[in-house]
Amino acid sequence: MEQSTAHVAVLGVGLMGSRMARNLLAAGFPVIAWNRDRTKAESLVAQGATVAATPAEAASRGVVIVTMLANGPVVESVLFGTEGAAEAVSPGALVIDMSSAPPELARDHARRFAARGIAYLDAPVSGGTVGAEQGNLAIMVGGDHAAFERAAPVFAPLGRATLVGPAGSGQIAKLANQAIVAVTIGAVAEALLMAAMGGADPAAVRDAIMGGFADSRVLTLHGKRMILRDFIPGGPADHQVKDCATIVATAQAAGLTLPFAETALALFRDLVAHGGGRYDHSALLLELERRNPPARLGIAPDRLPA
Repeated sequence: MEQSTAHVAVLGVGLMGSRMARNLLAAGFPVIAWNRDRTKAESLVAQGATVAATPAEAASRGVVIVTMLANGPVVESVLFGTEGAAEAVSPGALVIDMSSAPPELARDHARRFAARGIAYLDAPVSGGTVGAEQGNLAIMVGGDHAAFERAAPVFAPLGRATLVGPAGSGQIAKLANQAIVAVTIGAVAEALLMAAMGGADPAAVRDAIMGGFADSRVLTLHGKRMILRDFIPGGPADHQVKDCATIVATAQAAGLTLPFAETALALFRDLVAHGGGRYDHSALLLELERRNPPARLGIAPDRLPA
């Protein structure tokens, strides 16, 4: 796939998609950008993108169509609903859904595109806005090997891509990732709050733990957010609710009970119910503090989204 000729349509250029589109442009791909809020697509023009008025227009012009949308229902609406993008995709094109969506939706979309001679990959990501900015996202890919090899030049500027199985498997891997993230955020929040209320310096406790068996990127990044009380997203809590609900539903469909995931879902739902839907998911700390008055981690003021 030659960068000079492979036009990439990016449907959804919000927090994640805009950064990914910039990396594609920097790698030499011509990018056609669409976003429901057109100003977000227009912000990429200075880097060389062209703006499409509709998702169907963008899809009709792309050799590769990348979707980075809010959730499964939005993906369904943009591709196969009233937006009509799927009908505009040319046979022989490659569709890569990098949104987070239910695995069964990815499998259905793979079947529908295959019937029209269109290759499809589900390729959700992990790494947040920092990973998108730096081009080091973890990309979990479901689909066939030929499509994965074809997509490799597109994935390269975005991060590290791994083929994990047939269609839908990328979304399964993302759910596994999100289960670990959600439960670990809760564990880090509980541990740091316990340290603070037990009389230890939570920042020093975090430093002491790092490098040991309990170390993780959640402790490193979100633990720091909790200590600084910086809850500007990042990954919004309402997205974590969506992912946790999908984890629990997918597990139940497979006959599994996942008590840690179910507890994380309940906690994140309560955080959202108390106004924290647009806070970073590290703000799960606030829900724990709400349940344990007057417990509080540190004296810094909360940094919250407007």
